[in-house]
Amino acid sequence: MKTQNIREITDGQRAFFATEQTLDVSFRKRQLARLEAAVYAWQPEIEQALFQDLGKDATESWMTEIGMVLSEIRYQRRHLEEFARESCVPTPLANFYARSRIVKMPYGTVLVMSPWNYPFLLSMQPLVEALAAGNTVVLKPGSASSHTSQVMADMLASVFPSGYVAVIQGGHAENSALLAQKFDYIFFTGSRHVGQVVLEAAAKYVTPVTLELGGKSPAIVDETADIALSARRILWGKALNAGQTCVAPDYVLVHESVKDALVRQLRHEANIQVNADAKIITEKAFARLSGLIEAEEKLGRPVYSRGREYPKIGMTIVDDVQWSDPVMDQEIFGPILPVLTYSDWETDVVQKMKDLPHPLACYLFSRNHGHIQWMKTRMQFGGGCVNDTVIQLASDRLPFGGVGDSGMGQYHGKFGFDTFTHLKSVVEKGLWIDVPVRYRPFTTRAEKLIRRLMK
Repeated sequence: MKTQNIREITDGQRAFFATEQTLDVSFRKRQLARLEAAVYAWQPEIEQALFQDLGKDATESWMTEIGMVLSEIRYQRRHLEEFARESCVPTPLANFYARSRIVKMPYGTVLVMSPWNYPFLLSMQPLVEALAAGNTVVLKPGSASSHTSQVMADMLASVFPSGYVAVIQGGHAENSALLAQKFDYIFFTGSRHVGQVVLEAAAKYVTPVTLELGGKSPAIVDETADIALSARRILWGKALNAGQTCVAPDYVLVHESVKDALVRQLRHEANIQVNADAKIITEKAFARLSGLIEAEEKLGRPVYSRGREYPKIGMTIVDDVQWSDPVMDQEIFGPILPVLTYSDWETDVVQKMKDLPHPLACYLFSRNHGHIQWMKTRMQFGGGCVNDTVIQLASDRLPFGGVGDSGMGQYHGKFGFDTFTHLKSVVEKGLWIDVPVRYRPFTTRAEKLIRRLMK
């Protein structure tokens, strides 16, 4: 799309927002209802597109994408009046007589940039929350998931005018043209490298941003864990979308006393939890993942694999991995599961996690209360689970977002509404009384009274 057309779309969105239609909560609820009906109506096309792009079957598409979007729409509709309502807060005595309020205002025109790995969910969920908060939205979906991008563009165009919701497809040129525009908020999901580009572009206009990035999310298994159940749940989280999930367990760090038992169970689960249709998104991604497997084989690491032939890679478990191995140099983002061991909890786990960049997720499998408390209260990560993986994403009442290298900001449910909302403070001062001590010239008596009021 030409830069001129992109500018026309963003100008049209600013004009639509200026009409103040989106400030009306009842208007927002009606639009969310229309969107919900559209998702149901377009469900067959969405499922087909997800299968074409990523090999997702109907069950996984519903469980990890469509169903979660519908849940978000219903949650926002149900709670919208509560979320949008202005609230009163106590007024300091120094401001007597006055009322203090927090007024919820949309930012304006929002840019949502989404990735290819969960192309429907990671596009529509922030879009829903931005609309609920009263914004207009320009959506730029990932170019690699072109079938899903086209279905979303067609579906949204059938429901909303482009001044309210617009979808811009394309690649690097379109991304650059969009980032050259002035938006009121930018919401980005993707790699750390591109996230830095977005942040630099936003700085030009001092535009607030949310960055949902990634990282190497550990699954830590101590000697008290239920090994069979741990293996099942780790493999489930890793196998979703052929490992192309930002919160998938990237690697396993297991106590040496239970490592062999865990690896046996992981191999067992790899033979059961098989999605023969799941595929790697591009040839470039396939080559990168294949290179990681080959590098581990050259190092002599025990590699269990269900094979690979483009565009598919079977679940691959790599044993006896060291921190210096190539597979530990980057976020894997594919069906490769390295297994590392530890012997001492404080040295090999607690200190090691402090030395590493903060991950987007952490999963601890344990019955040890002290270990669980450490994970919950001392380790820095975006979000996670005790004795499970990935399911932290499924709750509308939990925030989702990274920290440090894994991102900034959060969304889902009320947290998403608040992300796309400016909290405006307003003090309404009475006219029937005017306390003179705040005005110059200050007397000794006035100074004493001011100090007393502001204690």
